[in-house]
Amino acid sequence: MEQREDTLSLLQECNSGIQMGVQSINDVLDKIENEKLKDILESSMEEHRRLGNETHEMLIKYGEDVKEAHPMAKEMAKMKTGVKMAIEENDKTAAGLISDGCHMGIKSLSKYLNQYKKAEEKAKDIAKKLISMEESLDTKIRCYL
Repeated sequence: MEQREDTLSLLQECNSGIQMGVQSINDVLDKIENEKLKDILESSMEEHRRLGNETHEMLIKYGEDVKEAHPMAKEMAKMKTGVKMAIEENDKTAAGLISDGCHMGIKSLSKYLNQYKKAEEKAKDIAKKLISMEESLDTKIRCYL
């Protein structure tokens, strides 16, 4: 029973993180001028969506509903992006916002991996893939900061 609970909790946290990542990229994408940066972000958004589909399939396999990311967290992130981009709408600001999101995601997911130790290996693999994706994205966009 504990494995199932840990697995579901870890998958839900991954799902929430993926949704936040996709939303964050989507919120800045139309403001990006540099085509290379835009390509990096679009590619990352697609990677997130693919992993989101894998996460959804696993949640459905467990008979669990796919929950939306916490509405307050989504709204706060959207507001932060809106304010920062309104003050200084440029690629550097957008890259900084995405980089901050990557760091938060890496930190949160690492915490959840430690918290839900009894989760099924496949769920842990999804979390590790997501952490790796966030680390990779952060590295790719550093030159735009």
